[in-house]
Amino acid sequence: MQILIAEDDFISRKLLSNILTELGHSVTVASDGEEAWRMFQTTPTRIVVSDWLMPKMDGLGLLEKIRSHPKSDYTYFIMLTANVAMKESYYKAMDAGVDDFLAKPLDRVELIIRLRVAERILRATSRIESLENVLTICAYTKKINFPEEGWQTVEEFMRNHLGITLSHGIEPGYYENVIKPQLDQLKAKGASERSGMIG
Repeated sequence: MQILIAEDDFISRKLLSNILTELGHSVTVASDGEEAWRMFQTTPTRIVVSDWLMPKMDGLGLLEKIRSHPKSDYTYFIMLTANVAMKESYYKAMDAGVDDFLAKPLDRVELIIRLRVAERILRATSRIESLENVLTICAYTKKINFPEEGWQTVEEFMRNHLGITLSHGIEPGYYENVIKPQLDQLKAKGASERSGMIG
């Protein structure tokens, strides 16, 4: 997963970057909100981990810019904060669109937990966006394309996204109008060939 970090403290930024890289994520690093916003405009990112208090543009300013950015994919925003006592500020941040908070100093396990939640929500968001819009289905293979997950059969889509398992059968009209006439032709052809061999 591509993750954008916005953190003005060098040590916190380096620690966060190292942990995310070790976890297998691709990381882009910014030292303040303005730099992070420039990077985001160039390459919109699905997950942003941002410090709350930064020079030039703070975390809430960055969040506001990201939420107003005209793009289709939802960005999961995790706010880093050293001050856990400001509950009113937390409410304000949630109302502005923060998805989650992470206390400083950084805890590796807490970060992993929040990233797992972020990935689940982003997968669900992609599915919802696909369902709200037109799903792309291949005219030949009848597979459905999900931007995050690739091509899936109709059976996989029903099972993975809707929790429905399909059993297979033949539509009666299709059997009567297509399959049965073909079978009758094959039987007639076989009978004709057999009688020709006998005669």
